[in-house]
Amino acid sequence: MAEEFDLVILGGGTGGYVAAIRAAQLGLKTAVVEKGKLGGTCLHKGCIPSKALLRSAEVYQTAVKSEEFGIITGDVKLDFLKVQERKNKVVDQLYKGVQHLMKQGKITIYEGLGRILGPSIFSPMPGTISVEMNNGSENEMLIPQNIIIATGSRPRTLPGLPIDGELVLTSDEALKLESLPKSLIIVGGGVIGIEWASMLNDFGVEVTVLEYADRIIPTEDHDISSEMLRLLTKKGVKFVTGAKVMPETLKTDVSVTISAEVNGSVEEFTAEKMLVSVGRSANVEGIGLENTEIVKEKGFIETNEFFQTKETHIYAIGDCIGGLQLAHVASHEGITAVEHMAGQKPERLDYSLISKCVYSSPEAASVGLTEEQANKEGFELKIGKFPFRAVGKALVYGEADGFVKIIADKKTDDILGVHMIGPHVTDMISEAGLAKVLDATPWEVAKTIHPHPSLSEAIGEAALAVDGLAIHS
Repeated sequence: MAEEFDLVILGGGTGGYVAAIRAAQLGLKTAVVEKGKLGGTCLHKGCIPSKALLRSAEVYQTAVKSEEFGIITGDVKLDFLKVQERKNKVVDQLYKGVQHLMKQGKITIYEGLGRILGPSIFSPMPGTISVEMNNGSENEMLIPQNIIIATGSRPRTLPGLPIDGELVLTSDEALKLESLPKSLIIVGGGVIGIEWASMLNDFGVEVTVLEYADRIIPTEDHDISSEMLRLLTKKGVKFVTGAKVMPETLKTDVSVTISAEVNGSVEEFTAEKMLVSVGRSANVEGIGLENTEIVKEKGFIETNEFFQTKETHIYAIGDCIGGLQLAHVASHEGITAVEHMAGQKPERLDYSLISKCVYSSPEAASVGLTEEQANKEGFELKIGKFPFRAVGKALVYGEADGFVKIIADKKTDDILGVHMIGPHVTDMISEAGLAKVLDATPWEVAKTIHPHPSLSEAIGEAALAVDGLAIHS
Protein backbone atom coordinates (compact mmCIF):
# COMPACT_ATOMS: atom_id res chain seq x y z
CA MET A 1 0.00 0.00 0.00
CA ALA A 2 1.35 3.43 -0.95
CA GLU A 3 2.12 5.99 1.75
CA GLU A 4 1.90 9.73 1.22
CA PHE A 5 4.52 12.26 2.36
CA ASP A 6 5.06 15.98 2.06
CA LEU A 7 8.71 15.28 1.20
CA VAL A 8 10.74 12.24 0.26
CA ILE A 9 14.52 12.59 0.15
CA LEU A 10 16.60 10.20 -1.92
CA GLY A 11 19.85 9.90 0.00
CA GLY A 12 20.58 10.18 3.70
CA GLY A 13 24.00 11.77 3.52
CA THR A 14 24.87 15.11 5.08
CA GLY A 15 22.74 17.11 2.65
CA GLY A 16 19.83 14.70 2.79
CA TYR A 17 19.56 14.20 6.53
CA VAL A 18 20.02 17.92 7.28
CA ALA A 19 17.26 18.71 4.77
CA ALA A 20 15.06 16.12 6.50
CA ILE A 21 15.62 17.71 9.91
CA ARG A 22 14.76 21.17 8.58
CA ALA A 23 11.64 19.79 6.90
CA ALA A 24 10.55 18.17 10.17
CA GLN A 25 11.09 21.48 11.96
CA LEU A 26 8.72 23.08 9.46
CA GLY A 27 6.08 20.44 10.09
CA LEU A 28 6.50 18.48 6.85
CA LYS A 29 5.84 14.75 6.93
CA THR A 30 9.22 13.51 5.72
CA ALA A 31 10.86 10.27 4.64
CA VAL A 32 14.46 9.49 3.74
CA VAL A 33 15.40 6.64 1.40
CA GLU A 34 18.98 5.44 1.92
CA LYS A 35 20.46 2.27 0.47
CA GLY A 36 23.59 2.45 2.64
CA LYS A 37 23.98 4.08 6.04
CA LEU A 38 22.61 7.41 7.24
CA GLY A 39 25.40 9.97 7.09
CA GLY A 40 26.44 8.91 3.61
CA THR A 41 29.88 9.44 2.12
CA CYS A 42 30.90 12.24 4.49
CA LEU A 43 30.36 10.21 7.63
CA HIS A 44 31.39 6.77 6.39
CA LYS A 45 33.77 7.23 3.45
CA GLY A 46 34.95 10.84 3.47
CA CYS A 47 35.09 13.79 5.84
CA ILE A 48 34.97 12.09 9.21
CA PRO A 49 37.04 8.90 8.74
CA SER A 50 39.75 10.72 6.81
CA LYS A 51 40.01 13.44 9.46
CA ALA A 52 40.19 10.80 12.18
CA LEU A 53 43.17 9.27 10.36
CA LEU A 54 44.72 12.71 9.89
CA ARG A 55 44.39 13.35 13.62
CA SER A 56 46.17 10.07 14.41
CA ALA A 57 48.93 11.04 11.98
CA GLU A 58 49.24 14.40 13.75
CA VAL A 59 49.46 12.75 17.18
CA TYR A 60 52.05 10.29 15.88
CA GLN A 61 54.24 13.11 14.59
CA THR A 62 53.82 14.98 17.88
CA ALA A 63 55.06 11.89 19.72
CA VAL A 64 57.97 11.46 17.31
CA LYS A 65 59.02 15.08 17.85
CA SER A 66 58.23 15.17 21.57
CA GLU A 67 61.88 15.56 22.62
CA GLU A 68 61.75 19.07 21.11
CA PHE A 69 59.26 19.87 23.89
CA GLY A 70 61.33 18.17 26.59
CA ILE A 71 59.21 15.00 26.64
CA ILE A 72 61.20 11.76 26.39
CA THR A 73 58.95 8.92 25.20
CA GLY A 74 61.47 6.35 23.96
CA ASP A 75 60.70 4.46 20.80
CA VAL A 76 57.38 5.59 19.35
CA LYS A 77 55.44 2.81 17.66
CA LEU A 78 52.52 3.08 15.27
CA ASP A 79 49.73 0.48 15.58
CA PHE A 80 47.72 1.11 12.43
CA LEU A 81 44.99 -1.36 13.33
CA LYS A 82 44.32 0.64 16.49
CA VAL A 83 44.33 3.81 14.40
CA GLN A 84 41.59 2.24 12.29
CA GLU A 85 39.72 1.07 15.39
CA ARG A 86 39.64 4.62 16.74
CA LYS A 87 38.44 5.94 13.37
CA ASN A 88 35.62 3.40 13.35
CA LYS A 89 34.58 4.32 16.90
CA VAL A 90 34.34 8.00 15.96
CA VAL A 91 32.27 7.16 12.88
CA ASP A 92 29.99 4.82 14.84
CA GLN A 93 29.34 7.41 17.55
CA LEU A 94 28.34 10.03 14.99
CA TYR A 95 26.24 7.48 13.08
CA LYS A 96 24.25 6.76 16.25
CA GLY A 97 23.82 10.51 16.66
CA VAL A 98 22.31 10.87 13.18
CA GLN A 99 19.95 7.95 13.84
CA HIS A 100 18.83 9.66 17.06
CA LEU A 101 18.16 12.91 15.19
CA MET A 102 15.96 11.07 12.69
CA LYS A 103 13.92 9.49 15.49
CA GLN A 104 13.69 12.80 17.30
CA GLY A 105 12.29 14.45 14.17
CA LYS A 106 9.84 11.58 13.54
CA ILE A 107 11.42 11.12 10.11
CA THR A 108 10.61 7.81 8.41
CA ILE A 109 13.64 5.91 7.10
CA TYR A 110 13.44 3.43 4.24
CA GLU A 111 16.52 1.27 3.85
CA GLY A 112 16.78 0.61 0.15
CA LEU A 113 17.17 2.09 -3.33
CA GLY A 114 14.57 4.65 -4.34
CA ARG A 115 13.55 5.17 -7.98
CA ILE A 116 11.38 7.94 -9.37
CA LEU A 117 8.49 6.61 -11.44
CA GLY A 118 6.75 8.38 -14.32
CA PRO A 119 3.11 9.49 -14.33
CA SER A 120 0.88 6.74 -12.97
CA ILE A 121 -2.40 6.01 -11.22
CA PHE A 122 -0.80 7.45 -8.11
CA SER A 123 0.19 10.79 -9.64
CA PRO A 124 -0.39 12.63 -12.95
CA MET A 125 3.23 13.82 -12.90
CA PRO A 126 6.54 12.03 -12.26
CA GLY A 127 7.36 11.60 -8.61
CA THR A 128 6.02 8.42 -7.08
CA ILE A 129 8.97 6.64 -5.46
CA SER A 130 9.42 2.89 -5.65
CA VAL A 131 11.78 1.65 -2.94
CA GLU A 132 13.63 -1.60 -3.54
CA MET A 133 14.13 -2.67 0.05
CA ASN A 134 17.53 -3.91 1.25
CA ASN A 135 15.91 -6.76 3.16
CA GLY A 136 14.37 -8.21 0.00
CA SER A 137 10.78 -7.50 0.99
CA GLU A 138 8.21 -6.19 -1.45
CA ASN A 139 8.88 -2.74 -2.88
CA GLU A 140 7.44 0.17 -0.92
CA MET A 141 5.54 2.86 -2.84
CA LEU A 142 5.84 6.45 -1.62
CA ILE A 143 3.74 9.35 -2.93
CA PRO A 144 5.42 12.67 -2.08
CA GLN A 145 4.35 16.22 -2.75
CA ASN A 146 8.02 17.10 -3.20
CA ILE A 147 11.27 15.21 -3.71
CA ILE A 148 14.88 16.09 -2.96
CA ILE A 149 17.54 14.13 -4.83
CA ALA A 150 20.58 13.98 -2.54
CA THR A 151 22.29 10.89 -3.90
CA GLY A 152 25.85 12.21 -3.57
CA SER A 153 28.87 11.10 -5.54
CA ARG A 154 31.56 8.44 -5.81
CA PRO A 155 35.28 8.57 -6.61
CA ARG A 156 36.00 8.58 -10.31
CA THR A 157 39.04 7.32 -12.15
CA LEU A 158 40.80 8.15 -15.39
CA PRO A 159 39.54 6.43 -18.55
CA GLY A 160 41.41 3.16 -18.97
CA LEU A 161 42.71 3.15 -15.40
CA PRO A 162 40.94 0.29 -13.57
CA ILE A 163 40.54 0.27 -9.79
CA ASP A 164 41.23 -3.21 -8.38
CA GLY A 165 40.88 -2.26 -4.70
CA GLU A 166 44.15 -3.98 -3.82
CA LEU A 167 47.02 -2.23 -5.59
CA VAL A 168 45.10 0.57 -7.32
CA LEU A 169 42.77 2.32 -4.87
CA THR A 170 40.32 5.14 -4.51
CA SER A 171 39.80 6.88 -1.17
CA ASP A 172 37.02 4.35 -0.44
CA GLU A 173 39.47 1.45 -0.37
CA ALA A 174 42.29 3.46 1.20
CA LEU A 175 40.13 4.15 4.26
CA LYS A 176 39.87 0.40 4.85
CA LEU A 177 43.60 -0.40 4.71
CA GLU A 178 44.66 -2.77 7.48
CA SER A 179 48.34 -1.97 7.05
CA LEU A 180 50.29 0.87 5.52
CA PRO A 181 52.22 0.48 2.28
CA LYS A 182 55.89 1.41 2.27
CA SER A 183 55.34 3.62 -0.75
CA LEU A 184 52.38 5.12 -2.60
CA ILE A 185 51.74 7.02 -5.83
CA ILE A 186 48.88 9.50 -5.66
CA VAL A 187 47.33 10.47 -9.00
CA GLY A 188 45.86 13.91 -8.40
CA GLY A 189 47.12 16.80 -6.31
CA GLY A 190 43.77 18.36 -5.45
CA VAL A 191 42.36 18.68 -1.94
CA ILE A 192 41.76 14.97 -1.33
CA GLY A 193 45.09 13.96 -2.83
CA ILE A 194 46.97 16.47 -0.70
CA GLU A 195 45.24 15.36 2.50
CA TRP A 196 46.19 11.74 1.80
CA ALA A 197 49.75 12.75 0.86
CA SER A 198 50.15 14.65 4.12
CA MET A 199 48.60 11.91 6.25
CA LEU A 200 50.54 9.01 4.77
CA ASN A 201 53.81 10.95 4.80
CA ASP A 202 53.26 11.65 8.51
CA PHE A 203 52.69 7.92 9.02
CA GLY A 204 56.08 7.23 7.37
CA VAL A 205 54.94 6.23 3.87
CA GLU A 206 57.05 7.34 0.90
CA VAL A 207 54.60 9.41 -1.18
CA THR A 208 54.80 10.66 -4.77
CA VAL A 209 52.06 12.93 -6.11
CA LEU A 210 51.41 13.20 -9.86
CA GLU A 211 49.37 16.30 -10.72
CA TYR A 212 48.20 17.16 -14.24
CA ALA A 213 47.99 20.93 -13.60
CA ASP A 214 51.03 23.15 -13.23
CA ARG A 215 50.51 23.40 -9.46
CA ILE A 216 48.93 21.43 -6.62
CA ILE A 217 45.53 22.41 -5.16
CA PRO A 218 45.03 24.55 -8.29
CA THR A 219 41.68 25.98 -7.13
CA GLU A 220 43.37 27.71 -4.20
CA ASP A 221 45.25 31.01 -4.25
CA HIS A 222 48.63 30.68 -5.97
CA ASP A 223 50.50 31.70 -2.81
CA ILE A 224 48.74 28.94 -0.85
CA SER A 225 49.61 26.35 -3.50
CA SER A 226 53.25 27.42 -3.50
CA GLU A 227 53.53 27.33 0.29
CA MET A 228 51.83 23.93 0.51
CA LEU A 229 54.24 22.58 -2.10
CA ARG A 230 57.23 23.99 -0.23
CA LEU A 231 56.19 22.68 3.18
CA LEU A 232 55.13 19.19 2.08
CA THR A 233 58.26 18.86 -0.05
CA LYS A 234 60.29 19.83 3.01
CA LYS A 235 58.57 16.99 4.91
CA GLY A 236 59.54 14.49 2.21
CA VAL A 237 56.56 14.30 -0.17
CA LYS A 238 57.64 14.14 -3.82
CA PHE A 239 55.63 16.17 -6.33
CA VAL A 240 55.53 16.02 -10.11
CA THR A 241 53.34 18.72 -11.66
CA GLY A 242 52.38 18.96 -15.30
CA ALA A 243 52.22 15.15 -15.26
CA LYS A 244 49.89 13.53 -17.80
CA VAL A 245 49.38 10.00 -16.47
CA MET A 246 49.28 7.32 -19.16
CA PRO A 247 46.73 4.68 -18.05
CA GLU A 248 47.77 2.23 -20.78
CA THR A 249 51.20 1.89 -19.14
CA LEU A 250 49.80 0.60 -15.83
CA LYS A 251 51.48 -2.58 -14.60
CA THR A 252 50.35 -4.38 -11.46
CA ASP A 253 51.97 -7.43 -9.96
CA VAL A 254 53.31 -7.20 -6.45
CA SER A 255 53.64 -3.43 -6.92
CA VAL A 256 52.34 -0.67 -9.20
CA THR A 257 54.22 0.90 -12.09
CA ILE A 258 52.84 3.67 -14.29
CA SER A 259 54.28 6.22 -16.68
CA ALA A 260 53.45 9.88 -17.13
CA GLU A 261 54.36 12.46 -19.73
CA VAL A 262 56.24 15.28 -18.02
CA ASN A 263 57.62 18.27 -19.92
CA GLY A 264 57.59 16.38 -23.20
CA SER A 265 59.32 13.25 -21.93
CA VAL A 266 57.98 10.03 -20.42
CA GLU A 267 58.86 9.15 -16.82
CA GLU A 268 58.12 5.88 -15.01
CA PHE A 269 56.98 5.68 -11.39
CA THR A 270 56.80 2.62 -9.14
CA ALA A 271 55.30 2.14 -5.67
CA GLU A 272 53.69 -0.54 -3.53
CA LYS A 273 50.21 0.92 -4.12
CA MET A 274 48.55 3.72 -6.05
CA LEU A 275 45.72 6.02 -4.97
CA VAL A 276 43.61 7.63 -7.70
CA SER A 277 42.22 10.99 -6.58
CA VAL A 278 40.92 12.80 -9.65
CA GLY A 279 37.50 14.04 -8.57
CA ARG A 280 34.06 12.56 -8.03
CA SER A 281 31.15 11.49 -10.26
CA ALA A 282 27.50 12.10 -9.41
CA ASN A 283 25.33 9.16 -8.35
CA VAL A 284 22.48 9.74 -10.78
CA GLU A 285 22.13 6.31 -12.41
CA GLY A 286 19.32 3.94 -11.54
CA ILE A 287 17.15 6.49 -9.70
CA GLY A 288 14.58 7.02 -12.45
CA LEU A 289 15.70 10.32 -13.96
CA GLU A 290 14.73 8.93 -17.37
CA ASN A 291 11.10 9.00 -16.18
CA THR A 292 11.27 12.77 -15.68
CA GLU A 293 12.13 15.94 -17.61
CA ILE A 294 15.17 16.50 -15.37
CA VAL A 295 18.20 17.77 -17.31
CA LYS A 296 21.79 16.69 -16.70
CA GLU A 297 24.90 18.62 -17.73
CA LYS A 298 28.27 16.87 -17.76
CA GLY A 299 26.85 14.13 -15.57
CA PHE A 300 25.37 16.45 -12.93
CA ILE A 301 21.74 17.43 -12.36
CA GLU A 302 20.84 20.98 -13.42
CA THR A 303 18.91 23.14 -10.96
CA ASN A 304 17.86 26.74 -10.49
CA GLU A 305 19.05 28.99 -7.66
CA PHE A 306 16.64 27.31 -5.22
CA PHE A 307 17.68 23.82 -6.37
CA GLN A 308 14.55 23.01 -8.34
CA THR A 309 15.07 20.78 -11.36
CA LYS A 310 13.07 21.15 -14.57
CA GLU A 311 10.39 19.21 -12.66
CA THR A 312 9.65 22.01 -10.19
CA HIS A 313 8.43 19.65 -7.43
CA ILE A 314 11.72 17.74 -7.62
CA TYR A 315 14.78 19.39 -6.11
CA ALA A 316 18.42 18.27 -6.15
CA ILE A 317 21.27 19.18 -3.79
CA GLY A 318 24.83 18.29 -2.90
CA ASP A 319 27.44 16.45 -4.92
CA CYS A 320 24.93 15.22 -7.52
CA ILE A 321 24.52 18.78 -8.83
CA GLY A 322 28.26 19.50 -9.04
CA GLY A 323 29.71 22.83 -7.99
CA LEU A 324 31.39 22.88 -4.59
CA GLN A 325 31.26 19.24 -3.51
CA LEU A 326 31.49 19.92 0.21
CA ALA A 327 29.38 18.57 3.07
CA HIS A 328 28.61 21.99 4.53
CA VAL A 329 27.53 23.20 1.09
CA ALA A 330 25.15 20.25 0.67
CA SER A 331 23.65 20.96 4.09
CA HIS A 332 22.86 24.56 3.26
CA GLU A 333 21.59 23.67 -0.20
CA GLY A 334 19.23 21.23 1.51
CA ILE A 335 18.00 23.83 3.98
CA THR A 336 17.44 26.33 1.16
CA ALA A 337 15.52 23.76 -0.93
CA VAL A 338 13.26 22.78 1.98
CA GLU A 339 12.52 26.37 2.96
CA HIS A 340 11.72 27.20 -0.67
CA MET A 341 9.25 24.33 -1.09
CA ALA A 342 7.69 25.31 2.26
CA GLY A 343 7.10 28.89 1.07
CA GLN A 344 9.65 30.41 3.46
CA LYS A 345 11.24 32.59 0.73
CA PRO A 346 14.88 31.84 1.61
CA GLU A 347 17.76 33.93 0.35
CA ARG A 348 19.75 32.55 -2.55
CA LEU A 349 22.85 30.69 -1.39
CA ASP A 350 25.91 32.85 -2.08
CA TYR A 351 28.78 30.50 -2.88
CA SER A 352 31.33 33.31 -2.58
CA LEU A 353 30.69 33.28 1.18
CA ILE A 354 31.47 29.57 1.62
CA SER A 355 34.73 28.60 3.27
CA LYS A 356 36.88 25.81 1.83
CA CYS A 357 39.36 23.79 3.85
CA VAL A 358 42.29 21.45 3.32
CA TYR A 359 42.92 19.31 6.41
CA SER A 360 46.52 18.45 5.66
CA SER A 361 49.52 19.32 7.80
CA PRO A 362 49.84 22.25 7.34
CA GLU A 363 46.16 23.06 7.03
CA ALA A 364 44.84 25.51 4.45
CA ALA A 365 41.56 27.42 4.33
CA SER A 366 40.01 30.15 2.21
CA VAL A 367 36.90 32.18 1.51
CA GLY A 368 36.17 34.54 -1.37
CA LEU A 369 38.26 35.41 -4.40
CA THR A 370 41.85 34.39 -5.02
CA GLU A 371 44.27 37.09 -6.11
CA GLU A 372 44.15 35.76 -9.67
CA GLN A 373 40.33 35.76 -9.74
CA ALA A 374 40.15 39.27 -8.31
CA ASN A 375 42.57 40.55 -10.95
CA LYS A 376 40.56 38.88 -13.71
CA GLU A 377 37.39 40.53 -12.44
CA GLY A 378 39.08 43.91 -12.78
CA PHE A 379 39.48 44.88 -9.13
CA GLU A 380 42.30 47.18 -8.09
CA LEU A 381 43.80 45.32 -5.16
CA LYS A 382 45.56 45.92 -1.91
CA ILE A 383 46.89 42.88 -0.09
CA GLY A 384 48.08 42.18 3.41
CA LYS A 385 50.06 39.10 4.47
CA PHE A 386 51.26 38.13 7.90
CA PRO A 387 53.42 35.11 8.77
CA PHE A 388 52.73 32.72 11.63
CA ARG A 389 56.44 32.84 12.55
CA ALA A 390 55.72 36.29 14.04
CA VAL A 391 52.86 34.95 16.17
CA GLY A 392 53.79 33.85 19.68
CA LYS A 393 51.18 31.08 19.93
CA ALA A 394 52.46 29.50 16.70
CA LEU A 395 55.97 29.34 18.15
CA VAL A 396 54.58 27.88 21.37
CA TYR A 397 52.87 25.17 19.32
CA GLY A 398 56.04 24.54 17.34
CA GLU A 399 54.19 25.25 14.09
CA ALA A 400 55.50 28.54 12.77
CA ASP A 401 55.16 27.96 9.01
CA GLY A 402 52.46 29.58 6.90
CA PHE A 403 50.63 32.89 6.77
CA VAL A 404 47.31 34.71 6.50
CA LYS A 405 46.62 36.67 3.32
CA ILE A 406 43.80 39.21 2.99
CA ILE A 407 42.80 40.65 -0.39
CA ALA A 408 40.79 43.89 -0.46
CA ASP A 409 39.32 46.23 -3.05
CA LYS A 410 41.45 49.39 -3.10
CA LYS A 411 38.46 51.54 -4.16
CA THR A 412 35.80 50.35 -1.69
CA ASP A 413 38.03 48.78 0.99
CA ASP A 414 35.78 45.68 0.95
CA ILE A 415 37.42 42.34 1.71
CA LEU A 416 37.41 40.21 -1.45
CA GLY A 417 39.13 37.09 -0.19
CA VAL A 418 41.00 35.61 2.76
CA HIS A 419 43.50 32.77 2.43
CA MET A 420 45.37 30.95 5.19
CA ILE A 421 47.89 28.18 5.50
CA GLY A 422 49.32 27.05 8.82
CA PRO A 423 48.29 25.66 12.22
CA HIS A 424 44.56 25.25 12.88
CA VAL A 425 43.49 27.59 10.08
CA THR A 426 40.46 25.40 9.32
CA ASP A 427 39.17 26.46 12.74
CA MET A 428 40.06 30.12 12.12
CA ILE A 429 38.52 30.64 8.67
CA SER A 430 35.00 31.22 10.01
CA GLU A 431 36.05 34.66 11.27
CA ALA A 432 36.91 35.53 7.69
CA GLY A 433 33.64 33.96 6.54
CA LEU A 434 31.71 36.20 8.92
CA ALA A 435 33.67 39.21 7.66
CA LYS A 436 32.57 38.35 4.12
CA VAL A 437 28.93 37.92 5.17
CA LEU A 438 29.01 41.35 6.82
CA ASP A 439 30.88 42.88 3.86
CA ALA A 440 33.57 43.97 6.29
CA THR A 441 36.71 45.97 5.60
CA PRO A 442 40.23 45.16 6.81
CA TRP A 443 39.90 48.08 9.22
CA GLU A 444 36.88 46.46 10.86
CA VAL A 445 38.65 43.13 11.18
CA ALA A 446 41.68 44.87 12.67
CA LYS A 447 39.38 46.63 15.15
CA THR A 448 38.36 43.21 16.44
CA ILE A 449 40.75 42.76 19.35
CA HIS A 450 42.33 39.34 18.98
CA PRO A 451 43.48 37.83 22.29
CA HIS A 452 47.18 37.36 22.98
CA PRO A 453 48.62 34.86 22.66
CA SER A 454 46.42 33.27 20.00
CA LEU A 455 46.83 32.05 16.45
CA SER A 456 44.02 34.39 15.41
CA GLU A 457 46.34 37.36 15.97
CA ALA A 458 47.64 36.59 12.48
CA ILE A 459 44.23 37.59 11.08
CA GLY A 460 44.25 40.94 12.85
CA GLU A 461 47.84 41.63 11.79
CA ALA A 462 47.11 40.65 8.17
CA ALA A 463 44.15 43.06 8.20
CA LEU A 464 46.45 45.84 9.41
CA ALA A 465 49.04 44.83 6.80
CA VAL A 466 46.53 45.57 4.01
CA ASP A 467 47.20 49.26 4.71
CA GLY A 468 50.83 48.79 5.75
CA LEU A 469 50.03 49.09 9.46
CA ALA A 470 50.97 45.64 10.84
CA ILE A 471 52.54 45.99 14.28
CA HIS A 472 54.74 42.90 14.46
CA SER A 473 56.42 42.98 11.07
